Amino acid sequence: MWYLIIFVSVVGLGTIAAIASYFRNKKLKKMLERGEITEIPEPQEIPEVCCGQHETCERDSLLAAVSKQVEYYDDEELDRYKGTKSDSYDEEATNEFREVLYTLQEVEVAGWLRSLQLREIDLPDELKDEAFLIIGERRIH
Repeated sequence: MWYLIIFVSVVGLGTIAAIASYFRNKKLKKMLERGEITEIPEPQEIPEVCCGQHETCERDSLLAAVSKQVEYYDDEELDRYKGTKSDSYDEEATNEFREVLYTLQEVEVAGWLRSLQLREIDLPDELKDEAFLIIGERRIH
């Protein structure tokens, strides 16, 4: 009996979604014909943790997929570490990364880490906790 109720509910929700989609497309086509819009916008997937209304989602995101543009933070010298594993850095190399990390403003740390990902540079293991702590503190406040 419960299976039937669940099945009917799922089919009902699917039907409602199809009807809503039909009316949305009809409305967008009318707006296009009247010249209110130049093209029908493509649906975009919004991450669960982001409402999609604020710039902070992209800025605080550590996902390289958010932005494909490499941005440098006066750290071009770190490019020589491309391909080095995060547990293979010596103390001198770790200090180079630490120096860049601590000269950044808090709002730049997530962007810098994203930039390192796009440049295929691993952050030294010794700095990961520090970097994530800075980002975590910023997200809380």
